[in-house]
Amino acid sequence: MVGAGVAGLAAIGTSTSLGAITLAFDVRPEVAEQVESMGAEFVYLDFEEEQADGAASGGYASVSSPEFRDAQLAKFLELAPEVDIVITPALIPNREAPELWTAEMVAAMKPGSVIVDLAAEKGGNCKLTVMDEKIVTDNGVTIIGYTDFPSRMAAQSSMLYATNIRHMMTDLTPEKDGQVNHNMEDDVIRGATVTHGGEITFPPPPPKVQAIAAKPKEVVPELTAEEKRAAEVAAFKAQTKNQVTLLAVGGALLLAVGLVAPASFMQHFIVFVLSVFIGFQVIWGVAHSLHTPLMAVTNAISSIIILGALMQIGSGSFLVIVLAALSVFMAGINIFGGFLVTRRMLAMFQKS
Repeated sequence: MVGAGVAGLAAIGTSTSLGAITLAFDVRPEVAEQVESMGAEFVYLDFEEEQADGAASGGYASVSSPEFRDAQLAKFLELAPEVDIVITPALIPNREAPELWTAEMVAAMKPGSVIVDLAAEKGGNCKLTVMDEKIVTDNGVTIIGYTDFPSRMAAQSSMLYATNIRHMMTDLTPEKDGQVNHNMEDDVIRGATVTHGGEITFPPPPPKVQAIAAKPKEVVPELTAEEKRAAEVAAFKAQTKNQVTLLAVGGALLLAVGLVAPASFMQHFIVFVLSVFIGFQVIWGVAHSLHTPLMAVTNAISSIIILGALMQIGSGSFLVIVLAALSVFMAGINIFGGFLVTRRMLAMFQKS
């Protein structure tokens, strides 16, 4: 994502929600926090004055120095072979769109890659963009230069506009009682106000934007082969020590329970403890991004739980009946919820 303004942040939110690894760049340093908070990685440059004066009034990007531009293009050329989709919404008011993706970068991209140039109406951020056309380069890169995206995405445009209006009405009526509270200290309300109290308040002052410093580069000393080996051995010993400690504590607890519990109970209890241990080790090692695709497996496990609970629900013990009923209830929620999430996940890959 080359440019992380309103359109850029919206694209970042969509791409990260679909599970894509998203990189974003902007000349305004205050954008870095917003990008990283949405799950994307902000691209920093090896440049001493990086993003020092990138923000102009009104939250728009300003013109960068030639040295900064050279470092920026060098970084993009380095990233070009690795990315599959490039979205460029970078615009500067009352100026032609800056050229941020050169022909050399397009040539370095993989076949099948896509460039969506949202700045095509001002000349485009990509050197090869053709206004109002979709072209395919000799190396198989598709460049989309449409200028009528709102009309091509009427439903999404209407939804975004309606969302903005709803949030505006929420700000105007904070007590949710229908009474308008026109707070001129609110940047959003102040920016949308043309007249107030018999005075013309347009144009509004630029929004108060607090810039953050560029992310410091961490200097990691290079380790020798012996030092790396020593560090790996130390980490392995520490992990082994923790595991032995946990096993010793668990064995002591099992022994203590076995001294007072009947043999029939201990058989079921040991199976339960081993099941919990194995399940914990298996699930803990799974990346968070894979939890949703694993919902089908979770449903199968919950189905086994609910069958066991149904077999125990006819027990003569009131406590066993209550526990079995609770197990049926909670496992049922997990089953239905898991299938619902799986259905929604699969629906993302289906054509309407």
